[in-house]
Amino acid sequence: VQLQASGGGLVQAGGSLRLSCAASGVTFSMYTMGWFRQVPGKEREFVAAIRTGRTYYSDSMRGRSTMSRDNAKNSVYLQMDSLSPDDTAVYYCAASRTVILSELRNVRGYQNWGQGTLVTVSS
Repeated sequence: VQLQASGGGLVQAGGSLRLSCAASGVTFSMYTMGWFRQVPGKEREFVAAIRTGRTYYSDSMRGRSTMSRDNAKNSVYLQMDSLSPDDTAVYYCAASRTVILSELRNVRGYQNWGQGTLVTVSS
């Protein structure tokens, strides 16, 4: 599985960004897809996931982000609004065919990772 994340960049506080992740080499529709983020010195943390049409969000992202997928394009998207400097991180997309619901928010639930895209939110 190859994952290619894109869409990161520099945005002012209160702004929006839309991240994309394109997958190849898999039957995409069968995969649970996730977004995680990481800042230097901290553990990678869950942001959002989509599984069988249902979406899941971290507490910090719920209400100001929307994850979606387009199986025809083998892609997932993360629309993030009302961004704050605390959202500054490298964002990674991840894929798994086997992750169970209780592990969906856990890094170890995913076997496949993209290279990450940097999101910087200025104050």
